[in-house]
Amino acid sequence: MEKIILDCDPGHDDAIALMLAHGNPDIDLLAVTTVAGNQTLEKVTRNALAVARVAGIAGVPFAAGADRPLTRPVEVAPSIHGESGLDGPELPEPSFELDGRHAVQLIIDTVMAHEPGTVTLVPTGALTNIALAVRQEPRLVERVKQVVLMGGGVHVGNWSPVAEFNIVIDPEAADIVFSAGWKVVMCGLDVTHQALATPEVAARIAGIGTAPARFVGELLEFFGRTYADVQGFDSPPVHDPVAVAYVIDPTVVRAVQMPIAIETQGRLTTGMTVADLRSSAPADCPTWAAMELDHTGFWDLVVDALERIGDPSDAGTEADAGAETAGATA
Repeated sequence: MEKIILDCDPGHDDAIALMLAHGNPDIDLLAVTTVAGNQTLEKVTRNALAVARVAGIAGVPFAAGADRPLTRPVEVAPSIHGESGLDGPELPEPSFELDGRHAVQLIIDTVMAHEPGTVTLVPTGALTNIALAVRQEPRLVERVKQVVLMGGGVHVGNWSPVAEFNIVIDPEAADIVFSAGWKVVMCGLDVTHQALATPEVAARIAGIGTAPARFVGELLEFFGRTYADVQGFDSPPVHDPVAVAYVIDPTVVRAVQMPIAIETQGRLTTGMTVADLRSSAPADCPTWAAMELDHTGFWDLVVDALERIGDPSDAGTEADAGAETAGATA
């Protein structure tokens, strides 16, 4: 079983990534942390807790992290995710409280409490929390199994001609993470633009018939409209679950070893993930880029997770369990 910490900024695709991590039997979700990105920290944290209630997640600590990039102003994405960051479905009230620690401290505590090489960090938003954690506790580099992130792109950008949103909103943090020396797997736009929620996919999810599946359907309906309006996609690319899918089954998401560096000062290229494709990567190259997706296999994982989540019913019991866990870890 793969132990992960999901660092996210829900966000429609982050919400689906959280459900995939919770519902897949091969993932042990140790903690969920939030970072400003798709919307402000307050909004994305509230969204994460709402998704936890929808999916019946209990016994997992949730903590809020950085409310701004390391050095730059906050930049959010209402044109894609709406004013709440999770527009579309009705969001329930959270059923448990946040952990009392800052997300960075929760990340450090969780990694250091487990055996070296057993915890994977899965950031699906800006890399601010991860950069702060490794700066505060440099031993994380040797203890973390790998960092599997959604962000960047070898050949394509979306927030600029060459830069992807999660990287460009805090390129200094991305530079710290990519250059730390640990294994980094970049699930960027090259692969996530293959993770399209086609009408056939939407029909499969609708066929599950549970409240969480209906919630995902409403997410995809809103997300599909904004992606069509803003970026011209016929079907929306569901980026963030691809990083979780790689951890579950690397044969579903094929990654290639290559040197990758972050541009932090370019007048036109800030936030670019600069991949060196001139020759084969050296054997000790720590950075990888995911390039190919098994579309059917990927959506099989998402559908299976939603089916396993089922229709969480005893909300009171789940709320009590979540509150007890949060109190114990604060």
